Amino acid sequence: MKLTGKMLVLGLVMIGGIAYAASATDPDAKARQELMDANGAAAKTLAGMASGKVAFDAAAAAAAKQSLVDDAAKIPVVFKNQSTDPASKAKPDIWTSWDDFAGKAKDLGTTAAAMDTSSADGIKAGLGAIGGACSACHTAYKAS
Repeated sequence: MKLTGKMLVLGLVMIGGIAYAASATDPDAKARQELMDANGAAAKTLAGMASGKVAFDAAAAAAAKQSLVDDAAKIPVVFKNQSTDPASKAKPDIWTSWDDFAGKAKDLGTTAAAMDTSSADGIKAGLGAIGGACSACHTAYKAS
């Protein structure tokens, strides 16, 4: 997949998280929404730098990367309890395939940790893998 396609996937993942966030009321679902919003904000920061729409800032890039790494570790924590919130987009498969789900969260953390944020080119090179990790989980475990 070309970088443009990967950035489109990443953008759709971020938009999907924001759309999900709009109406959750269950505390567990709200915690998930907040975590996914934080992931979306970090990814947006990195995507802006990778595309040149935002000036490269090494400190901001490193902070966004660290946010993704930290938040990936929190995913299994905030998804521990199955939510009954009708606004939740979490598929029940999360809890019946827990090890796979948790593995996908770990993959996101590993992928984010490997990203080189010392330059816009480094971000661009690693962003597709992050988008792929997000997409792999959302495709399997997020309802449309």
